[in-house]
Amino acid sequence: MKLVFVTAEADPFVKTGGLGEVMGSLPAFLHKQGVDVRVIMPKYSTIPEKFQREFIHLAHFDVQVAWRKQYCGLDELVYQGVHYYFIDNEYYFSRPRVYGEYDDAERFAFFSRAALESLIHIPEFKPDILHCHDWHTALIPLMLREFYSREPLYYPIKTIFTIHNLNYQGIFPKEVLGDIVGLGMEYFTENTLEFHGAVNFMKAALLYADRITTVSPTYAEEIKNPYYGEKLDGLLKKRSEVLVGILNGIDYEVYDPMKDPYLVMPYSNFPLAKEENKKHLQRIFGLPVRGDRAVLGMVSRLVDQKGVDLLAHVMEEILELDVQMVILGTGEDRYEEMLRYFASKYSEKLAIRLEFSDKLAHEIYGGADMLLMPSRFEPCGISQMIAMRYGTVPIVRETGGLKDTILPYNEMTGQGNGFNFVNYNAHELLFAVQRAVRLYYEDKLVWDSIRQNALKSDFSWDRSANAYIEIYESLL
Repeated sequence: MKLVFVTAEADPFVKTGGLGEVMGSLPAFLHKQGVDVRVIMPKYSTIPEKFQREFIHLAHFDVQVAWRKQYCGLDELVYQGVHYYFIDNEYYFSRPRVYGEYDDAERFAFFSRAALESLIHIPEFKPDILHCHDWHTALIPLMLREFYSREPLYYPIKTIFTIHNLNYQGIFPKEVLGDIVGLGMEYFTENTLEFHGAVNFMKAALLYADRITTVSPTYAEEIKNPYYGEKLDGLLKKRSEVLVGILNGIDYEVYDPMKDPYLVMPYSNFPLAKEENKKHLQRIFGLPVRGDRAVLGMVSRLVDQKGVDLLAHVMEEILELDVQMVILGTGEDRYEEMLRYFASKYSEKLAIRLEFSDKLAHEIYGGADMLLMPSRFEPCGISQMIAMRYGTVPIVRETGGLKDTILPYNEMTGQGNGFNFVNYNAHELLFAVQRAVRLYYEDKLVWDSIRQNALKSDFSWDRSANAYIEIYESLL
C-alpha cells in the first residue's frame, strides 16, 4: 500500500494547531505499521533552518494556475523514516504567516495542483491513495478527476478527505473558479462548488472524494445537523454512507511524563512530581507558590469556538473559589483584553500568557490539576488527551471528541476520567468547575481515583491508525 498525505502543515516543520499536531504523529505511526506513507506540504520560509539545510532538491517544473504558469520546486527530507516533500514557490510561501493572506485561494489552489504534478517527479513511487486534509487540499479530488483522469499514473488513484474543522471551508469570490482554479461555470451550481454566491473549496472534496473522514465519531454525527453542519449538513447527510469519524490520537513519545524535558520532575513518583511541577508552574507564571492550591489550566485559541465567551460570563465566580488559574493562548482582541483585565484585578489568582509556546503548554499540562475546555464545538480536541496523560483532570463541554474521550465522574460507580456539562451555558460551566474543585478539596481519595482513571486512559494512535488502515484497504 502506497499512501500520500497532502497537508498545509505538519509538526515539527510548521504547526499552528491540531492539524499540524496530527500530521506530525499519524504518518510516523503508519510508517511503523509498515505502510509506505509520504507527506507533501508547502515549503514555508518559517520552517526551521536546521531542517531546510538538509533538504534535497529533487526537481523543478511549471504548474498551471488557470491561465498562468508558476514555478514549482520539489525538495525532500526523510524524517523519522517518513519521506516529506516540500512544494517550493517563494512568491506563495515566503510569508510570515501560514494562513490569513489576501491570496489564500491562489496559494492553496497552486499547492493542490503542484502536489498532483509532483507525483511524476518522486522516483520509484506510484501512490495508490491520496489522503487530503482540510480545505487547503480539498480541490485535489476534483482536480484529479478533471485534469488527470486520462493519465496512466493518475487514473487508478483513490482519494480520502479528512475534515479537521468544518468551520474553515475556504470560501472565496466566484471569480476564483475560472481565474485561479481553471474550471468553467458548469462547476458554479448548487450541486457543485457554488455556495451562497461564492466558491467553496471544501465542497469540492465533499462531492468528489472517494471517502470522507472526520476526527471523532460524535463529530461525524453532529455535522449532519444544522447546528454543527456550517451550512454543509445537507451534503454531508447525502454522502453519509462514505463518511466516518475516527478519533485522533497523540504521540506518546512527545507527551511522555516520564521523560518530558519541560518537566522539572519526571512522573516516576506521580503525586510528588505533580506537586513539584505545580510549584514550578506557579513560579514561572508569577503566582503565589502553594502546592495545596487547586490550579486550573487552559491551553487554547481565544475564540468563540473554544467557549471563551462562556468563561467571560463566570470568570469572577470561578476566581472567587479557592483556586489559581493559568491561561496560555492567543486570539480575538476582545478576549485578550478581557483576560488582561481579570489578570490585573485578580493578580494573585490569574496569570496569562498571550502567546503560543510548546514549552509553556507542557508545563501547564504537567503542573495544573484541572484543564478547562468549555468548547461550543470540538471536532476532536487534543488538549484533553494530553492533559490526562499528565494526570490533569479535564472539565469539558459534552461535544464532538470531548464527548468521545471524557467519561464524566459518576459518584455511584466511581468511574470517570473528568467532568462535563451538556448545554452551552456559562452557569453549567461554573457548576462543573465548582463540583470538581469541591471534590479536589473535600475527598482526596475520590480525587486520586479520578486522576488515576485519567492517567490510565489510552489515546495512543494504535486503535485509530488501524481504523485508517481498514479504510485504505477497503479502497484498494
